[in-house]
Amino acid sequence: MSKLVRYGVSIERTLSERFDQLIKSKGYANRSEAIRDLIRNCLVEEEWKAGNEVTVGVVTLLYDHRQRELSRKLTHSQHDHHDTTISSLHVHLDSFNCLEVIVVRAPANTIRKLADRLIGTKGVKHGKLVMTSGGRKLA
Repeated sequence: MSKLVRYGVSIERTLSERFDQLIKSKGYANRSEAIRDLIRNCLVEEEWKAGNEVTVGVVTLLYDHRQRELSRKLTHSQHDHHDTTISSLHVHLDSFNCLEVIVVRAPANTIRKLADRLIGTKGVKHGKLVMTSGGRKLA
Protein backbone atom coordinates (compact mmCIF):
# COMPACT_ATOMS: atom_id res chain seq x y z
CA MET A 1 0.00 0.00 0.00
CA SER A 2 1.35 3.45 -0.97
CA LYS A 3 2.26 6.00 1.70
CA LEU A 4 1.07 8.77 -0.61
CA VAL A 5 -2.42 10.22 -0.29
CA ARG A 6 -3.94 11.79 -3.37
CA TYR A 7 -6.70 14.36 -3.40
CA GLY A 8 -8.11 17.02 -5.70
CA VAL A 9 -8.30 20.74 -5.09
CA SER A 10 -10.67 23.21 -6.67
CA ILE A 11 -9.10 26.61 -7.28
CA GLU A 12 -9.84 29.68 -9.36
CA ARG A 13 -8.09 29.66 -12.75
CA THR A 14 -6.25 32.96 -12.18
CA LEU A 15 -4.96 31.79 -8.80
CA SER A 16 -3.88 28.49 -10.31
CA GLU A 17 -2.05 30.28 -13.14
CA ARG A 18 -0.25 32.56 -10.69
CA PHE A 19 0.69 29.56 -8.57
CA ASP A 20 2.06 27.77 -11.63
CA GLN A 21 4.19 30.83 -12.43
CA LEU A 22 5.51 30.83 -8.87
CA ILE A 23 6.26 27.10 -9.05
CA LYS A 24 8.21 27.62 -12.26
CA SER A 25 10.16 30.62 -10.93
CA LYS A 26 11.16 28.72 -7.77
CA GLY A 27 12.18 25.62 -9.70
CA TYR A 28 9.72 23.11 -8.27
CA ALA A 29 9.33 19.95 -10.33
CA ASN A 30 5.54 20.01 -9.99
CA ARG A 31 2.57 21.33 -8.02
CA SER A 32 2.74 18.49 -5.51
CA GLU A 33 6.26 19.43 -4.43
CA ALA A 34 5.25 23.08 -4.05
CA ILE A 35 2.15 22.21 -2.02
CA ARG A 36 4.14 19.85 0.24
CA ASP A 37 6.58 22.69 0.87
CA LEU A 38 3.75 25.10 1.75
CA ILE A 39 2.25 22.55 4.15
CA ARG A 40 5.60 21.97 5.84
CA ASN A 41 6.08 25.72 6.21
CA CYS A 42 2.71 26.00 7.97
CA LEU A 43 3.60 23.10 10.27
CA VAL A 44 6.93 24.72 11.18
CA GLU A 45 5.13 27.98 11.99
CA GLU A 46 2.76 26.05 14.27
CA GLU A 47 5.74 24.48 16.07
CA TRP A 48 7.10 27.96 16.70
CA LYS A 49 3.73 29.28 17.89
CA ALA A 50 3.45 26.45 20.40
CA GLY A 51 6.72 27.68 21.86
CA ASN A 52 7.67 24.52 23.72
CA GLU A 53 8.78 22.32 20.79
CA VAL A 54 12.51 21.92 20.26
CA THR A 55 13.19 23.87 17.11
CA VAL A 56 16.16 25.25 15.22
CA GLY A 57 16.91 28.83 14.30
CA VAL A 58 19.58 30.94 12.71
CA VAL A 59 20.30 34.39 14.11
CA THR A 60 22.16 36.78 11.80
CA LEU A 61 23.77 39.89 13.19
CA LEU A 62 25.40 42.72 11.26
CA TYR A 63 27.55 45.07 13.28
CA ASP A 64 30.55 47.37 13.23
CA HIS A 65 33.33 45.63 15.15
CA ARG A 66 34.70 49.02 16.26
CA GLN A 67 31.66 49.47 18.52
CA ARG A 68 33.11 49.38 22.02
CA GLU A 69 32.65 46.03 23.82
CA LEU A 70 30.11 44.78 21.26
CA SER A 71 32.05 41.70 20.09
CA ARG A 72 32.69 40.75 23.71
CA LYS A 73 29.01 41.15 24.65
CA LEU A 74 27.86 39.02 21.74
CA THR A 75 30.39 36.30 22.55
CA HIS A 76 29.39 36.33 26.23
CA SER A 77 25.71 36.01 25.31
CA GLN A 78 26.52 32.93 23.26
CA HIS A 79 28.58 31.43 26.07
CA ASP A 80 25.80 32.18 28.55
CA HIS A 81 23.55 30.08 26.29
CA HIS A 82 26.08 27.36 25.38
CA ASP A 83 23.36 24.73 25.73
CA THR A 84 21.32 26.52 23.04
CA THR A 85 24.09 27.69 20.71
CA ILE A 86 25.11 24.92 18.31
CA SER A 87 27.54 26.85 16.17
CA SER A 88 28.53 30.33 15.08
CA LEU A 89 30.32 31.80 12.11
CA HIS A 90 32.04 35.18 12.08
CA VAL A 91 32.55 36.85 8.70
CA HIS A 92 34.55 40.03 8.03
CA LEU A 93 32.51 41.83 5.36
CA ASP A 94 34.84 44.81 5.02
CA SER A 95 37.21 46.87 7.16
CA PHE A 96 34.50 47.63 9.72
CA ASN A 97 31.42 45.45 9.26
CA CYS A 98 31.06 41.93 10.56
CA LEU A 99 28.38 39.32 10.07
CA GLU A 100 27.75 36.84 12.85
CA VAL A 101 25.66 33.77 12.02
CA ILE A 102 24.53 31.78 15.05
CA VAL A 103 22.77 28.42 14.82
CA VAL A 104 20.61 27.64 17.85
CA ARG A 105 18.47 24.70 18.97
CA ALA A 106 16.02 24.84 21.88
CA PRO A 107 12.33 25.33 22.56
CA ALA A 108 11.02 28.13 20.34
CA ASN A 109 10.39 30.52 23.24
CA THR A 110 14.00 30.15 24.41
CA ILE A 111 15.31 30.83 20.92
CA ARG A 112 13.12 33.92 20.53
CA LYS A 113 14.35 35.37 23.82
CA LEU A 114 18.00 34.78 22.94
CA ALA A 115 17.54 36.18 19.42
CA ASP A 116 15.80 39.29 20.79
CA ARG A 117 18.62 39.79 23.29
CA LEU A 118 21.32 39.44 20.63
CA ILE A 119 19.54 41.59 18.03
CA GLY A 120 18.73 44.20 20.66
CA THR A 121 22.33 44.53 21.80
CA LYS A 122 23.45 48.13 21.47
CA GLY A 123 25.53 48.51 18.31
CA VAL A 124 23.93 45.75 16.25
CA LYS A 125 22.99 47.40 12.96
CA HIS A 126 20.66 44.66 11.77
CA GLY A 127 19.60 41.28 13.02
CA LYS A 128 17.18 38.62 11.97
CA LEU A 129 15.93 35.31 13.28
CA VAL A 130 15.12 32.64 10.70
CA MET A 131 13.24 29.72 12.14
CA THR A 132 12.87 26.13 11.07
CA SER A 133 11.91 22.81 12.56
CA GLY A 134 13.95 20.29 14.46
CA GLY A 135 12.78 17.99 11.67
CA ARG A 136 11.34 15.16 13.72
CA LYS A 137 7.71 15.81 12.81
CA LEU A 138 8.22 16.66 9.13
CA ALA A 139 8.05 13.98 6.46
